[in-house]
Amino acid sequence: MPTPVPQAPASSDVVEIERALNRISYLNSRVRQHDRLMAMAGLRLDRAAVALLRQMADSDPLRPGELAARLGVEASHVTRQAQQLQKAGYVSRAPDPDDRRAQRIELTPVGRDAIDRIRATSSRGMQMALAEWTPAELRRLATLFHGMVDDFLAHATEDEESEGRPGVAGPSGGVGEVRDGVAGGGGVTWSE
Repeated sequence: MPTPVPQAPASSDVVEIERALNRISYLNSRVRQHDRLMAMAGLRLDRAAVALLRQMADSDPLRPGELAARLGVEASHVTRQAQQLQKAGYVSRAPDPDDRRAQRIELTPVGRDAIDRIRATSSRGMQMALAEWTPAELRRLATLFHGMVDDFLAHATEDEESEGRPGVAGPSGGVGEVRDGVAGGGGVTWSE
């Protein structure tokens, strides 16, 4: 059972933060935005492939089930996506050193180059959008954003544990999920 929603109304600041995050999520998850990012990066990858590559770039090689847990999707989705990415040369499979019957998926140099291009393109776009912000404002925003994400991940862990399910490890070792297996193509998509 998920953590119950508090009965007291949220503060106006929390309401405004939630509204802003929903706007960012919407803007970031639009197909047109993803297509533009891919065109600028010179790649042809769907949003699910980008989400998988981003997750893999932030971790050691993982089993498909581990990747699925981190992305909050079914293992079969990761398996299919990984097969397509392997055929395209973005990922490879290697025996799991802890269990030779299992396999781990890892980025190839082509996959690493692709995710580096995606991140560089996405970062340039963010740099342009935040061009008027001072370095101190950007540092403060980064600090606050990381703190907020850590709190979201901790809350997701509590929800998972209260439902009797193990948490979903996020990219920084925390717990989280990606709605519909999509990390917005160029960034994050918040989940409830």
